[in-house]
Amino acid sequence: MEEIGGYIEFPEYKGDIFHTNAIALNSARNCLAYLIESKKINKITVPKFLCDSVSSVCKKYGINVRRYSINVDFMPNDKLKLEDDEWLYFVNYYGQFNNEQIAKIKKKYDRVIIDNVQAYFQMPLGDTDTIYTCRKFFGVPDGAFLYTDKKLNCDLENDVSMNRMSHLLGRLEENANQHYSEYIVNEEAFINLPIRKMSLLTENLLRSIDYKIVQITRERNFLYLDNKLGAYNKLKLQVPVGAFMYPLYIANGADIRKKLQEEKIYIPTLWPDVFDVCNESDLEYDMAKNILPIPCDQRYSLEDMEYMVSEVEKCLN
Repeated sequence: MEEIGGYIEFPEYKGDIFHTNAIALNSARNCLAYLIESKKINKITVPKFLCDSVSSVCKKYGINVRRYSINVDFMPNDKLKLEDDEWLYFVNYYGQFNNEQIAKIKKKYDRVIIDNVQAYFQMPLGDTDTIYTCRKFFGVPDGAFLYTDKKLNCDLENDVSMNRMSHLLGRLEENANQHYSEYIVNEEAFINLPIRKMSLLTENLLRSIDYKIVQITRERNFLYLDNKLGAYNKLKLQVPVGAFMYPLYIANGADIRKKLQEEKIYIPTLWPDVFDVCNESDLEYDMAKNILPIPCDQRYSLEDMEYMVSEVEKCLN
């Protein structure tokens, strides 16, 4: 028998989860671990322009890892060829590759894992292993989705995330700086977590979201930023479905990031590990240093976008 009576618990939401047909796991890195185990992957080539979470999972499993270069359009270098039994880890940076482009990558390389962690609202290409994360788009303590045709032959337990909410609840009632250290602790906890199903807490929170409003808001804000800042941008961008962030690639991006921080506009360096992997002369080094990922998510209005544009232009001028 379930418990009856007592104090009233957190509300149970009844809405749909956007990725209904996917395998719901606790983290994107464990989506990759799931694929490594289920598909018996032994060799993989990953872009130099990437955080160490992917390589750390591969290291844990003893996978042979090779790195490839990308061009300024984020596409793999034309010289890239897969070795026997090698898989390509392809990142859909800022959601800039639609499924037609991904289909060409799939046709060319065949053994492909699509990293859609920055393209939550882009549905996967059929018959293609595809990874999503929830925490880059929503205020949830864990969660990721995996589309694959190969299932692990074991029962996974649900992760438990009630003790990973302090940074989220803290920012709701105070400010981000006061709880940033808790956020970092939560992020680092995922390094050693085993493969588990998404927590019931995150699943419940995901059922409370109006995904259409989120998608429309993100696209509107991205388009506004591109209209105002596109002339400065080294990148030629398309408006992605439910945009992640607006990548502004400029010569002195690192300096402007510091100036914006003084105005409490926090622009992350998304792939700091690139500085350890690449030489300063490499394109990836310059991109990691000087691309400014400007927030354009559902928290912000067009007035917020206008304010950020004005602050960026002050720095540029």
